[in-house]
Amino acid sequence: MLVFNDLKKNLKKDLSKLKKLRLAFLGDTATQFIAQAIRGMGVEYHLDIVLFEADFNQIDRQIFDPGSELYHFDPEVVLIFESSHKLLQKYNKTAPDTRKQFAERTILSVREKISALRERTQSKIIFCNYTEEDDRVFGQYASKVEESFIFQLRKLNFLLQESAVQTANLYICDLSVIQNTIGREHFWSASIYTNTEMVVSIDALPDFALSVVRIVQSFQGQSKKCLILDLDNTVWGGVIGDDGIENIQIGQLGIGKAFTEFQYWVKKLQQRGIIIAVCSKNTESIAKEPFEKHPDMVLKLSDIAVFIAGWDNKADNIRKIQQILNIGFDSMVFLDDNPFERSIVRENIPQITVPELPEDPALYLDYLYNLNLFETISYSSEDSQRTQQYQKEAERVVFQESFTNESDFLQRLDMRSDTKPFDSFTIPRIAQLSQRSNQFNLRTIRYTEDDIKRISQSDQYLTLSFTLEDKFGDNGLICAVILEKRDEKILFIDTWFMSCRVLKRGMESYVLNAIVDLAKKNGFTTLLGEYIPTPKNEIVKDHYESLGFLPMGDLWKLDIEKYERNGNYIQKK
Repeated sequence: MLVFNDLKKNLKKDLSKLKKLRLAFLGDTATQFIAQAIRGMGVEYHLDIVLFEADFNQIDRQIFDPGSELYHFDPEVVLIFESSHKLLQKYNKTAPDTRKQFAERTILSVREKISALRERTQSKIIFCNYTEEDDRVFGQYASKVEESFIFQLRKLNFLLQESAVQTANLYICDLSVIQNTIGREHFWSASIYTNTEMVVSIDALPDFALSVVRIVQSFQGQSKKCLILDLDNTVWGGVIGDDGIENIQIGQLGIGKAFTEFQYWVKKLQQRGIIIAVCSKNTESIAKEPFEKHPDMVLKLSDIAVFIAGWDNKADNIRKIQQILNIGFDSMVFLDDNPFERSIVRENIPQITVPELPEDPALYLDYLYNLNLFETISYSSEDSQRTQQYQKEAERVVFQESFTNESDFLQRLDMRSDTKPFDSFTIPRIAQLSQRSNQFNLRTIRYTEDDIKRISQSDQYLTLSFTLEDKFGDNGLICAVILEKRDEKILFIDTWFMSCRVLKRGMESYVLNAIVDLAKKNGFTTLLGEYIPTPKNEIVKDHYESLGFLPMGDLWKLDIEKYERNGNYIQKK
């Protein structure tokens, strides 16, 4: 784990090639060291966080004054940290007969701040929840006394969670979990606070900073999408090929309990939408046997999107998984108990995350909990179907290999698409695609659900969403387009992103046909597109040229009247 000095050293590195992000930090205590830690942790994750730090205890002035430095800074993200210790001081000054309402009054104040920020800026807001602090006035009985501070504090954190659920662009940085994990004696130092007004200890700064940067990473679409599992001594104890199905360790006895609980964690990730794959050095039929026959297995073959077992190099097999899933290696996590195998994968695929699992399987889960590798800022009902969608993709890959002619393959897929403007049902999925799509994303502008709602309701924009299904199944919503009206004749393609699962199936031409039809219907004669390069979207750098657009400075131009329709592989539903 990095320490604060490591993070300070990061700030002396050359940051010129890192992606810049403007973050405003508002706190009610001394925040200088926290700010340094956040910037230093950003460097670890390839971000140059340009940070505005408000003066001490100036949260209200910065938020409620429209002419404040906060709004001149125009942040992409606003981080608000109100400490529990300052909250206790406010509670102490509250009349005893009104302390039962302390949490409600405090959350009203928080909501007023959030509302003012949302009115004056499009920034995403990260609000730190309150670490537990018990004044011990009522001792253990405090949980039965509604006016006790710890009762009100816990109630406040719950109300804050409710506000986050109900408010777009509001996210919680869970400091309470951090303090519970590392211990209050490591999170807080009374002597440091007395002398400096710092409420977070030097030792806890990296944990605080990592929690913030992980959320910011998710805003940038830098989330982990796939967990690849070794099997022997990772998913179960023992070696299936040597020990046999009856003797592997799994269930509720001894160390088998640790592997069972690990499987439950993986199962929950799969249900959340993380792609689960297997990469095992094993004979395939033997490797699959526990999934099919062992009564204590939590994971089933239906939970695994891609299953590769064989005797090839694991790095090569992970490349096969990547080709089927068509996602970046930096979106993948590989878990293996064997240090040698971990080293081989790291050396051959440096982009992939390979945690250094503890030797004792009983420690796997606590170690992985602390890493918190699968941060997210969105969740939709379609996430639970992702495994089945990728299983179907593996079938498509096998099906394609039986054709020598790509055109014949596409014709035989029997593809159908439903095209319509954004609506209340599609907006959550579109926002999620905006955050996650990296490869086929022409401008890589990230939009939240609140942003998409605003765009869909604006007369300044036209919108289109696309589903795709074929003989193997339904891919769900896979593409979204946002068209900005520049004037009465010109439409600008503000956003065009598409799921990597459906690349090179003729969907690009089908989408352009739909854009042109919509443009003609609304009287537009010119379509403008823009490609903004990123490290991940090089595959679409020739997109507009291949579709017949002509260069116009930094943009691409299409004369709608002269456009000739392309693509005949996809039909309307």
